[in-house]
Amino acid sequence: MSRLLISAAHKSSGKTTVSIGLCAALRARGTVVQPFKKGPDYIDPMWLSTASGRSCRNLDFYLMERDEIVASFVRHSAGADISLIEGNKGLYDGLDLDGSNSNAALAGLLKAPVVLVIDARGMTRGIAPLILGYQAFDREITIAGVILNNLGGARHESKLRAVIEHYTDVPVIGAVHHDKRLEIVERHLGLMPSNEAAAAARRVEEIGALVGAQVDLDRLLAVAAEAPPLSAPIQAGVEAAVAPHAPKVRIGWAKDQAFGFYYADDLDALRAAGAELVPLDTLRDRHLPEVDGLFIGGGFPELFMAELEANTSLRAEIGAAIDRGLPAYAECGGLMYLARTLTWHGETHDMVGIIPGDVVMHEKPVGRGYIRLRETGENAWPAPAAQAPAEVRGHEFHYSSLDNLDPGQLKFAYEVKRGHGIDGRRDGIVYKNLLASYAHLRSLDSYNWAARFVAFVRDRAGKNGGHAAPDGDRFGRAA
Repeated sequence: MSRLLISAAHKSSGKTTVSIGLCAALRARGTVVQPFKKGPDYIDPMWLSTASGRSCRNLDFYLMERDEIVASFVRHSAGADISLIEGNKGLYDGLDLDGSNSNAALAGLLKAPVVLVIDARGMTRGIAPLILGYQAFDREITIAGVILNNLGGARHESKLRAVIEHYTDVPVIGAVHHDKRLEIVERHLGLMPSNEAAAAARRVEEIGALVGAQVDLDRLLAVAAEAPPLSAPIQAGVEAAVAPHAPKVRIGWAKDQAFGFYYADDLDALRAAGAELVPLDTLRDRHLPEVDGLFIGGGFPELFMAELEANTSLRAEIGAAIDRGLPAYAECGGLMYLARTLTWHGETHDMVGIIPGDVVMHEKPVGRGYIRLRETGENAWPAPAAQAPAEVRGHEFHYSSLDNLDPGQLKFAYEVKRGHGIDGRRDGIVYKNLLASYAHLRSLDSYNWAARFVAFVRDRAGKNGGHAAPDGDRFGRAA
């Protein structure tokens, strides 16, 4: 199983752009690449998926057990010629002092050689102690090569190659010169999502050509092939949680420029539990499709709030359907869309209005990082007592607050033990059969929210004689 981990000395070294370029360049050669991303992230995986042609998978020490990480890695690497893992932050950075959740720890767990991307701007001889220090810090980690990035020209590259060859035994696999064509637009949550870029495929192709021409791809493949055998624990995973003989349910899935933050594993888990995902474009579709439930993930609704407001017919139908009991789940951007109004840069636009609060965007993050939640029992789709987790783990990253709420009139699904949520103490607004929260969850062995949600949607449909929303037809529209 050929594999390698792309990491860096520090954040913003260009490893994401290099990883995108490597995936695209290898794919252009006919190599089947399976991308992975360490930690919680939606945007980088979008680009990596576009570049490789295969859904990027996230590996996360905080949300996943180690056996689960290995099992997921082995399962999704099947059929690939090489698996490429993009790290987050620097090689040894992490939450814990002992480095147990660092990129290096992931490389060790997966026995993956490390290729270090080094932002070499302004560096010459000083690059040698940097590399030697990274080697010496953890001798269990194999730094199999470096890719120099942001070089100032041929002379700069020549000097660096000479220094590295003289003082270290680490091969230079690539040297990428500074080039504005390698830049991807950034915004407050990171890189611009590839689902927004109309020319995303063309950009990825260009990045692949530039990176591929400056990296020794054959050497890179040889490094990946040197990874030792890796065996996975026998673990079915949440994708196998199929309800035998259970009827399918249709779940509307907001998938457009405003909403695109979805984990591939969660979508797999929803399908495995018996959901048919029906794409919904909140910007262009004028009517709610025929669905038994609704899932609106995160994204950037603030960038499209005028277009979302203009689609009055869809907003009205979604609000009416939820008000009549249509099961719905909304995360972060989805919560913002279901609120009364959305304000950003002095402009206010009407949203769906089913949540009695107003969203206001801020210059700095309101909630950011990993979270821990405790269920309050108010969720419309609770787990059986024997399966209820002691705590729910997830992450949040939002620049908005939900204001003008009347807490006495609301139910909350979660008590926040770590993080911010809606008000620093609670998260997960429950209204009839809607759950809307700032928390981003993942369907994993510890908390398979997708199976719970699908089971609830199916149960509601069954109790209403095959109708998911009472007092209306099957799909939530007025009778």
